[in-house]
Amino acid sequence: MHFSKPTIMAALASSAYAGTTQRTFAVNHFYGQGPLTMGRMDPIVSPGGPSGHVHAIQGGNGFALDMQNLQALDSSCTSSLVKADRSNYWTPALYFQDQTTQKFEAVEMFYMNVYYFMEPTEDQITPFPPGLRLIIGDPSLRTPPATGGIQITDLGDGAIQPVQWVCPRSNTNSPLYPTDSDGLHGVGIQDPTNAGSGVGFPDQNCDGYASPLRADVTFPSCWNNATDPSMVDPVQNPEGYKYLDTFTNKAAVTWPTKGNCPAGWAHLPKLFYEVYWNTPKFASRWTPGQQKQPFVLANGDPTGYSLHGDFVAGWDTKVLQTVIDTCNAGDDGMDKCPNIGDLNDDSTSCNIANLVPENIGATVGTVLDALPGNNPVGAWGVAAGAAVAPTGATVAPTAVDSGSAPGASSAAGGQTEVASSVAAPTTTSAPASAPASNPAEPVVGDDSSTQTTLATVTQAATSSAASATSTSTGSGSTVADGWSYTGCYADTTARVLSGITLANVGQHAVTNTKCVSYCAARGFSMAGTEYGGQCFCGNSMSTVTKLDDSKCAMPCEGDASQTCGGGMALSVYSQAAPKFRRALGRLRRYVE
Repeated sequence: MHFSKPTIMAALASSAYAGTTQRTFAVNHFYGQGPLTMGRMDPIVSPGGPSGHVHAIQGGNGFALDMQNLQALDSSCTSSLVKADRSNYWTPALYFQDQTTQKFEAVEMFYMNVYYFMEPTEDQITPFPPGLRLIIGDPSLRTPPATGGIQITDLGDGAIQPVQWVCPRSNTNSPLYPTDSDGLHGVGIQDPTNAGSGVGFPDQNCDGYASPLRADVTFPSCWNNATDPSMVDPVQNPEGYKYLDTFTNKAAVTWPTKGNCPAGWAHLPKLFYEVYWNTPKFASRWTPGQQKQPFVLANGDPTGYSLHGDFVAGWDTKVLQTVIDTCNAGDDGMDKCPNIGDLNDDSTSCNIANLVPENIGATVGTVLDALPGNNPVGAWGVAAGAAVAPTGATVAPTAVDSGSAPGASSAAGGQTEVASSVAAPTTTSAPASAPASNPAEPVVGDDSSTQTTLATVTQAATSSAASATSTSTGSGSTVADGWSYTGCYADTTARVLSGITLANVGQHAVTNTKCVSYCAARGFSMAGTEYGGQCFCGNSMSTVTKLDDSKCAMPCEGDASQTCGGGMALSVYSQAAPKFRRALGRLRRYVE
C-alpha cells in the first residue's frame, strides 16, 4: 500500500513542541533463517548491476538491484518481526582468510539488531519518509580516524566518528587493543571510554556470552526535507517527493549539535546497527594477541576501518510515529510497543535469492580462492586502490563501493570516517576531553553489561501441550513429561538441530523447560539450548561430536539453576530415542 503525499506530509508536519530531556529507544529485531539475502547488491551505490562487494541485507523482500523510491512498501514479507517495517538495512559481509592457504571462508552473520533512538532534543522527532536513502561510513578507508577509538555522533562533541567494532570476551585480563597501537600495523585503536570496543579490528578472540565480534554503525538524524532537490523524476518519484535520495544530494543530511538539528530541518530517529558475526567458529585456527588477525571485510579491507551501512526507508509512517511518541521498549524489542500492528511468525522465514548469482561462500564449508568481485586484500595504512592481491588470487578490475562522490567533503584532515550521504560537519575539532560513556547506551562490549542475545528473542513463548515437571539444575534432569536429556553436542560446521534455529522463547527468558515447551508446541520431538540463551528445535540430529557435559555448563538466562549449553555446545533433549541422519556437512544457512 502506498501513502499519499498529504498523508506523509501531515505525519511529518511540525507543530508546537516542547522537546524532551529523556532518551527513549526500541530495538528492531529480525527473525528467520539468516538475513533476507546476501550478495553483491547495493541499489543505492550500484543501481542496476552488481556492487563491488558482498553485503548482508535485512528487511523487506521488495529489495532489488535497482529500487524505485516507494518499492520497499510493496514488499510481501519482511525479515523484521514488525510487519509495518519493510525497510532495508545492510552492511558489508565478513570473511575469514586462512593464514596458511590465503583462501577465504564466509563468516556467518550471527544476528542483527537495529536500534531506533529518540534522543533528548528540543526538536519534534518525525518518521523516515518511504524511500529515504542513507549511507554512512567510507569503504575506501584503511587508516584510523584522527579522533582515535572513540565514537562521536554529535557535532557538539567534535568531528563525527560513526563506526566501531565491539569485542565481548570471556576473559578480559589482557587489553582488547595494544596500549601503544597507532592503528596502522595490524590492529586497531582502543576506545578510551570503553574497554570492549574501538576502531579497526582487534587482535583478540571475541567469545563473550552469546556475543561474538560486533560491528556498530550509527546514522545521522537531521534531514533537510525543505530544500533537498533530489529525485524529482516523475517515473522514479510519482508522488512528487523532493527528499528521497540523500546519496545523490549529500547536503540533505547532517548530524545534530547538542541534540538539536539545524533550524527548519526534520529530526529523525537515530539509527544504530549492531551486526554480530560468528567469529568463534574460527577460534582454533588463529592465535590472538599477535597484532594481526584473520578477518577481512568483503571489500578486501583487513583493517575494519571501512565499515559502513546503508538504509532504505520502507515504514508505515503512522506506525513509526506511534513508536516515536509512545514506545520505550528498549532491549525488549519494538515488537513490544503498543499499537505496533501485526508481527511475523518467527518459525517462518522471509528470504530472497542472491540477485547476482555467483558463489559467495554462503554454504558452510565452502572455500574461495578470492573474495567475490575479486577484491584484493589491502594493507593497514594503505589506501584501498593500492591494495595487494592475496597469493594465487586472480584480480580483475571491479567497481569500488567508495561511498563518496567527487567533491564530497571530509572532516578532520580526511582521516575521519565520513558518511557519503551526510553533510560535512561544521567543525573538525576534537573535544577537549572524551565524553563519559553513557550507561543507558546499548551494550558496547562491557562484559558485565546485559545484552540482547538473539535477534529473534522478542516475545513470550506460546503454551505447550508438554507440561513442565522439573526445573532442577542438572543438564540431565527431566524438563517435561516424556522428555529426557540426550547429551551435550558440538555445534560447529552444521546445526545439530535445524528445524527452528534461534527460537523466539522470550527476551532473557530461555530455559530448558521453556525451550522444550516451545518446540513441543510446534510439533518437534527434539529441543536444544546453547550459549545460555538460545533455543533450537528439530526432529533428528546430524551425526555430530558428543561432548562432556562440562562443556554445556552455561546458566540459563531465564533460570540460573539450569544449564543451557555452552559456547558452540548444545544441550539436547528429546521426546523419544534420538534419531540420527548423515551429517549435513554443507547445510545451507543463507539463500543464494
